[in-house]
Amino acid sequence: MIAQRGRYALLAPSTAIFLLCFVAPLSYFLLLSFYRIVSYQIDTTITGENYIGVWRDYFQSISFTFAIALAVALSVTALAFGFAFYVRFKAGRFGILLIFVALVTLFGGYLTKIYVWKTILGQTGILNTALMALGVVDEPIGLFLYNPFAVIVTLGHYLMPLAILPIYGSLRNIADTPLRGARDLGASRWRVFFDIILPQCRIGIVFSFALSFLFAAGDYVTPLLVGGPYTSMLGVIIQLQFGMRFNAPMGAAMAFTAIGICILVIGSFDLLLRRILKVPA
Repeated sequence: MIAQRGRYALLAPSTAIFLLCFVAPLSYFLLLSFYRIVSYQIDTTITGENYIGVWRDYFQSISFTFAIALAVALSVTALAFGFAFYVRFKAGRFGILLIFVALVTLFGGYLTKIYVWKTILGQTGILNTALMALGVVDEPIGLFLYNPFAVIVTLGHYLMPLAILPIYGSLRNIADTPLRGARDLGASRWRVFFDIILPQCRIGIVFSFALSFLFAAGDYVTPLLVGGPYTSMLGVIIQLQFGMRFNAPMGAAMAFTAIGICILVIGSFDLLLRRILKVPA
């Protein structure tokens, strides 16, 4: 009994922090999402009008946002898996150095990377300068910046190191003995890859996908700085609702709509991956 009380006492601080810093604010904003603004004041009458308005007025922005987030998550996860696989099975003693190089890029800073890509893709950037030097174009072109492509590239560059770590951790946990045994029994490299390696690193793949998808779906700084006026993602609109429009209930409804879609997409990705790899639930 005393030992059990001791466990509860050890868990109490972290539980209190979780409740105060996560559950309480989330509960407040969930309740706020069912209120509405009337004459610049919050009307506490419970209503679902905000959620109806989100789908009615912002369906195009929702579709665009999650299309971009899905493109970022799939591309980043695939590239991160390729990098982690090479480090784990091909790089040998240089693998740790490659992981170190990938982690060092995290110290560059989020805004720094955005402005770097804005410089690279701009009309006076490295890309346009190289094309002009090679004689491909006669004058700078503005097709590289202020479009969805710029958003995907910038977010992908920032998220890549973060996506590598969960996959590499899963690959590190795969023992070499089953792999050698499968090859000794005549299994091809593809069979070993699909039947042993992929199922055992499924959790790392899902974590990398979820991290990339959640960040891309909720980000508003990157679309604002490199996406331009025609790349209106949901994060930008939520920021405007809480800021310039002073409509916190609508912003909260948008945020919880985004959370629900993220949970649905990540759950569907995990289920699809389970079925492809034939992993039991």
